[in-house]
Amino acid sequence: MATLIRSKLSNKLSNAATTVSNKSQAKVSGMFARMGFQATTDEEGLGFAACDDLDYDHRQGMQMDILTTDEVGGEGSGDGGGLGGDSHYQRDGTGPARSASKDGDPANELNEEKPKITTWEAGWNVTNAIQGMFVLGLPYAILHGGYLGLFLIIFAAVVCCYTGKILIACLYEEDEDGRLVRVRESYVDIANACCAPRFPTLGGHIVNVAQIIELVMTCILYVVVSGNLMYNSFPTMPISQKSWAILATVALLPCAFLKSLKAVSKFSLLCTMAHFVINVLVIAYCLSRARDWAWDKVKFYIDVKKFPISIGIIVFSYTSQIFLPSMEGSMSKPSDFHCMMNWTHIAACILKGLFALVAYLTWADATKEVITDNLPSTIRAVVNIFLVAKALLSYPLPFFAAVEVFEKSFFQDGGRATFPDCYGGDGRIKPWGLALRCTLVVFTLLMAVFVPHFALLMGLTGSLTGAGLCFLLPSLFHLRLLWRKLLWHQVFFDVAIFVIGGICSISGFIHSMEGLIEAFKYNIEE
Repeated sequence: MATLIRSKLSNKLSNAATTVSNKSQAKVSGMFARMGFQATTDEEGLGFAACDDLDYDHRQGMQMDILTTDEVGGEGSGDGGGLGGDSHYQRDGTGPARSASKDGDPANELNEEKPKITTWEAGWNVTNAIQGMFVLGLPYAILHGGYLGLFLIIFAAVVCCYTGKILIACLYEEDEDGRLVRVRESYVDIANACCAPRFPTLGGHIVNVAQIIELVMTCILYVVVSGNLMYNSFPTMPISQKSWAILATVALLPCAFLKSLKAVSKFSLLCTMAHFVINVLVIAYCLSRARDWAWDKVKFYIDVKKFPISIGIIVFSYTSQIFLPSMEGSMSKPSDFHCMMNWTHIAACILKGLFALVAYLTWADATKEVITDNLPSTIRAVVNIFLVAKALLSYPLPFFAAVEVFEKSFFQDGGRATFPDCYGGDGRIKPWGLALRCTLVVFTLLMAVFVPHFALLMGLTGSLTGAGLCFLLPSLFHLRLLWRKLLWHQVFFDVAIFVIGGICSISGFIHSMEGLIEAFKYNIEE
């Protein structure tokens, strides 16, 4: 009898608990339904947990996407979409390595760890990008901008440092625990996220077009500056600047046949050190003429027609945003990224400002587009030969990055490519792949021959793609992705940068085009 009573009481208590639980679940489900959500069943919960595990594995796999390679143009794991990530390059140094061989096993690729770099190595990479040989055009910017040009060198450093940080912020989102999780891997991923869901690939197309323009224009500038430096080093020789550019391109033709950048990348450190020595030599010569410095020539007013071109030159000398996402992902301590950006841009600002001011004070109104052309003939020849060697050795880096973007977009689009793959089953380049590379080399030559104006081309590129990739797009993406989390002063900074960047970009583009048209119309030589 006692057992029966205990059994009935146990059943009643169990039923009451079940009823309370069901009512609670009904209330919670009703609340979530009113908020636009739907409560999950146990099976759905297990499914979501499995999806979370898969998503975690996917993110871990994405972190290992860029692996060491011996061949350029190989596909990594995934579908190899046309907009599947940035071309990792560096204008005057080594960029992150590409993924493993074209025919490699994706499973093996994921098992390899992505090589990590220290904060100092990351800072060295950024320094190489923003302290390249294009600083040779900064004294020409002071010629047309005076003290305002010096202010813009400082202002551009501050803005580019800030936009680099907010671009990296767009790679992260908070999880349910409030922790920042890296959910995007590249500039292209950020752009696509901003245009989703209506135009999920539009942003990637825009970034890739800007990236291709900047990379190709960088290659053209290397050929232009090579022809310019050689012509001014040996003015008595019966060889024109265009002929020197053609000879330089002949030396660059083997780039179309190279399958690896390993050999070229080994020279990057040597090139950077040589460029540092060249800068020291130029500054030392300028200091030796300090008594003759023309302080009265530094103006407080600007040349309204030429100054917008100077803005493009200054902006272009700071461009590094293209490879920042991949570089930050490869850092062993990503938390040090902000500190690294601060000291690299402070150092760049000081060195660029001093170099531009000292060089302009030495030659004043006689300052040329490439400052080494002002040196005495004996010093000029030695310095310019080193600079030409540096330019030719730096050319393959943006060249292969541009080729990679073309191949991904038109030849390796996961079965949806416009043209057949550039590589055979054995990894060899097919004839049309080789034709693409040769065409790109010849195109850079033709542009350098017909538009041999270093400063104007540099200003045009900086106004068109430099301002877009460094000013406009980072601020726009930051507002779009993190609008609800931004403070009022961050919104103000982003809007101000977008407006000022847009005005400078349009103005610089118009005046650079006018300068090129005028140069053609009156057959003006550099």
